Amino acid sequence: MKKRFCRRASSGLLAGLVLAGSALLTLTLDSGTAAADTAPVATSGFYLALGASASVGFQPTQTAPHGEVTDDGYANDVVAYESSRGVTLSLTQLGCPGESTPTMVSGEDHCYDGDGSQLADAVAFLESRRNEAGLVTVDLGFNDLHACLLESPVSAACVNTEMDTIAEQLPSILSTLQAAAGPQVTFVGMDHYNPYLADAIHPSWGKAYANRSKVLLADLNEELSSIYAGAGIAMAQVSQYFTSYGPSRGHLRLGDVSSDVIRTCDLTWMCAAKPYGPNMHPNDQGYAMIAAAIESQLPEPW
Repeated sequence: MKKRFCRRASSGLLAGLVLAGSALLTLTLDSGTAAADTAPVATSGFYLALGASASVGFQPTQTAPHGEVTDDGYANDVVAYESSRGVTLSLTQLGCPGESTPTMVSGEDHCYDGDGSQLADAVAFLESRRNEAGLVTVDLGFNDLHACLLESPVSAACVNTEMDTIAEQLPSILSTLQAAAGPQVTFVGMDHYNPYLADAIHPSWGKAYANRSKVLLADLNEELSSIYAGAGIAMAQVSQYFTSYGPSRGHLRLGDVSSDVIRTCDLTWMCAAKPYGPNMHPNDQGYAMIAAAIESQLPEPW
């Protein structure tokens, strides 16, 4: 099986979340969604992170300004935070940059080239650990729509086709993973932040595009919420952690923009200077926010 982006984190404490979002991790854990009374109590287990580029911490670096897999993603932050609580998670990341729901199944992506698939590897992993406690996060859907969002104007036909694909493929993926997992495994799905809000810093063309993308990402997240609920899986509302509400506005060097645009610039590489930006991936603070959203959905005690 090809696992080009698979790696394990050390079981010790990882540096800690000394990021802007670290305090929010504690807050969301204390006030997060209540878990079922039957949730397993575990001090060790596995963490299987599935999905696309964000699931493997992809972001620009000094050695790779256009982006590469890093050890500073949300999965690493979750491992570090759980370690600080006395829970040791062994991390396995099978995510593939560019992965969509169809390629998750087919393996026709940059990682497998049709020789196996991320889904097949995930099923094999879960079947081999049916007696272990574990966490599985699923981060899919955005790349299905990404090509549509790059069109100008955005094609309604493209969006409708891809939304239908998500509605068909993702429930099947989830049911396949659940069938392979043991009884002590917790699944958490994820919705998606909108990197294109940052385009509003370009008043000549970006504001209209940002507003259009806001509608499309809201539709995507509504669909994802319905799918995860239908599968009985909690969903980390990443989009809420990337959005500041209210009428306040702030001033960037490129103009007067709303607080949600500023927050997108703060948590991603979209507003970074070249060669690092614009890049839609989260920065360290952004990945900490995603980890916070995941933590808010974990059982207490874990």
